[in-house]
Amino acid sequence: MKKIIYSILFILASVSLMAQQDAMYSQYMFNMMAVNPAYAGSREVLSITGLSRAQWVGVQGAPISNTLSFDMPIKSKHVGLGLQVFNDKVGVSSSSGFYASYAYRIKLERSTLAFGLQGGLVHFTTQYAQLRLDGAQTVIADKAFQENANIIIPSAGAGIYLSDDRYYIGASLPNFFNTQISSSTQVKVNKYDHLFLMGGYVFNLTRDFKLKPSVLLKAVKGAPMQLDVNVNFWMYDIFAIGASYRTGDAAVGMIELQAAPNFRIGYAYDYGFGQLRYFHSGSHELILRYEFGYTKDKILTPRYF
Repeated sequence: MKKIIYSILFILASVSLMAQQDAMYSQYMFNMMAVNPAYAGSREVLSITGLSRAQWVGVQGAPISNTLSFDMPIKSKHVGLGLQVFNDKVGVSSSSGFYASYAYRIKLERSTLAFGLQGGLVHFTTQYAQLRLDGAQTVIADKAFQENANIIIPSAGAGIYLSDDRYYIGASLPNFFNTQISSSTQVKVNKYDHLFLMGGYVFNLTRDFKLKPSVLLKAVKGAPMQLDVNVNFWMYDIFAIGASYRTGDAAVGMIELQAAPNFRIGYAYDYGFGQLRYFHSGSHELILRYEFGYTKDKILTPRYF
């Protein structure tokens, strides 16, 4: 019964795609290249970040997302460059590709204002004919699921990002194109643009303890807006413990460890809401970051944002 329920859910999600389509990460606040191209170079060093997410663990065909990003400023410090490669898989559908980012950074009196652009290619595939009901010996016979998709689509987006040592605020449209991925008399799949609004601030509680709240608002055609509210409590600039609430979806617990000045590791666990929580053991997410050229005079911005 569990396999039947989730097979139906994956079929509906693959056919209509009328909800959030970009990969979802709970630790977005530590990897904002994934949501805003204007973030490129803002850490003032060459930064390499890897993030892996396994959603709805225990369910066959549940979403799995992996991304690896690089970003750095060039010598003038007015330009930031970035590159992301990714692979996302949900049931019988998968997408993989890359985004290259460019950010022009303007130094203000106390902050930096960046305008970013990104472009790339996404390879989308789906194998509807592989779908089976629990115990079935043959694939689903409906003609709607006999036409597989295999297409490479372009992607282009933009963002704006204002930040200093204590706060950030930004907005982005990572993909301008409303692209039709596949079409037939039975199956119509479209990829829609997403809007992200984000912000965060670091409060000094004492010299060694800091509080960093952040928010992310996500909007996409055909789905209700989703708000992600997060609070991280930093201790001695080494260890952080945090929690998030994602409206209509999950509560999240997370920990971050600055194991060395240039190396960070983080973990997040999602506890889902609704009836679906009875069929899985939650979602797990791991993030690793390594930075080159880290110096003592660059502690605040790289540490928190």
